[in-house]
Amino acid sequence: MGTICKYIATLLFIGYIPIAPGTYGTLAAFILYIFLKPALFVQVLLLCFVIPIGTVSAQQAEKALNAKDSRHIVIDEFCGYFCSLLFVPFSIAHATAAFFLFRFFDILKPFPIRRMEIVFQGGIAIMADDLMAAFYTNMILQIWRHIQ
Repeated sequence: MGTICKYIATLLFIGYIPIAPGTYGTLAAFILYIFLKPALFVQVLLLCFVIPIGTVSAQQAEKALNAKDSRHIVIDEFCGYFCSLLFVPFSIAHATAAFFLFRFFDILKPFPIRRMEIVFQGGIAIMADDLMAAFYTNMILQIWRHIQ
């Protein structure tokens, strides 16, 4: 089970790219999003499966890698990116803005994102900070699309 969880948590080893693995995890989600052009129902369905599976696999991979929130674990970026675009109409502009905004919030970790890593432990902590970064990203995208 540990090997399967590492495959999932690292997105088939994308997380082992030596420079900026989180950015590459987000890029994988971006490419899939552009390719699929998913309807809201598909996004929600995908997230209903990937968030719990990602949480469990991140928990197990953290143990297997013997590192708290290992940089190799990028399933959280994948999930976070897709959450960033919930209820946002498909467009290349929105998808691109979501990529950069999500990476900004994920790296900078403004309040209370950093706190998620302190309050929660294991797989939940790994996923929670990225889901909060996705929430910030989504709020900005919602404002942008309503003022366009």
